[in-house]
Amino acid sequence: MSLTGAGPLFRKEILRFWKVAFQTVAAPVLTAVLYLLIFGHVLEDRVQVFPGVNYTAFLIPGLVMMSVLQNAFANTSSSLVQSKITGNLVFLLVTPLSHWAWFAAYVGASVVRGLTVGLGVMLVTVWFAPPQLAEPWWIVVFAALGAGMLGSLGLIAGLWAEKFDQMAAFQNFIIMPMTFLSGVFYSVHSLPPFWQAVSHLNPFFYMIDGFRRGFFGASDVSPWLSLAIVATSFLVVAAVALGLLERGYKIRS
Repeated sequence: MSLTGAGPLFRKEILRFWKVAFQTVAAPVLTAVLYLLIFGHVLEDRVQVFPGVNYTAFLIPGLVMMSVLQNAFANTSSSLVQSKITGNLVFLLVTPLSHWAWFAAYVGASVVRGLTVGLGVMLVTVWFAPPQLAEPWWIVVFAALGAGMLGSLGLIAGLWAEKFDQMAAFQNFIIMPMTFLSGVFYSVHSLPPFWQAVSHLNPFFYMIDGFRRGFFGASDVSPWLSLAIVATSFLVVAAVALGLLERGYKIRS
């Protein structure tokens, strides 16, 4: 496993999204705040999931984690597709970078972007409901694993897609439905039995449920079960991404 050269590529990916931070960081934060204002206003007095926790406070961790996941995915996928379309991917292909270095740089940068956006959402929403932070170690663990998994999934999407339309289809038909059906805006216990069973097949549910556990000390399932499922999902997705990079899937031809 050689990570030689991963540092410069990692810095390049960080600078790539940071130079347009208004689009890549500020815009997702604004989107999350709009979700909070709309859903919080409509459901504040009608929904209470955990005893003593109002709906706005319940909603904020879900919005933070949703922002982390979506932006981690967007960073790797958009970077690779953009490099393919503009033709500058060839400059990386002529370097002696290993597939491990590619993975570490791209996924590492996606984790940084996801966590940056998530932190921004949390800071802005403090005014609406101060965070409780009952078990903060779960917040760190699930945020890092979730961002890493979605960064790896974005890497797979970026390798597969040859144009922005294909990447948008991947995001709209896979990432968005799995995110919105994961319990961001509700507890899965409020769903009919069939949809509860479907939700428990969604790894995004365990990311958000475990992340929310860190705030309130309560969750729909055991955080250890969530950790096992999320960690396993991350390892599987990372292994697939590394395998595609090693083969040079759709980037060496």
